[in-house]
Amino acid sequence: MDGEIMVTYKILSKTDFNLDITLEKLLENEKVAKIIKSEFAKGIRNIGFSYKNSDCKIKIETQKELHQFEARKDDFADLLSLAEEDATTKKLYKKESVGVELVDIEILPN
Repeated sequence: MDGEIMVTYKILSKTDFNLDITLEKLLENEKVAKIIKSEFAKGIRNIGFSYKNSDCKIKIETQKELHQFEARKDDFADLLSLAEEDATTKKLYKKESVGVELVDIEILPN
């Protein structure tokens, strides 16, 4: 396979936060509901929430800087190792770092 691919990755840390929460669970929290009502329905009484899709999720996670490198299509099977090597070469690892996570793989036009 001829050609190049652009690989995007981020550095993972021991202190990263990652939580998926459903909209239903979020709106059940009285503090959250009170803040939403005071922001969007100030002074109005008897306000309730309704939603069509109870499976809607909100992801709360540590924001990370994304890093990129180019690789050959032939190296597809080794992209994780190559990302780790790239992070080491660029000295991106800190003492609390635990590895890399591939975020995106894009085929570059010839």
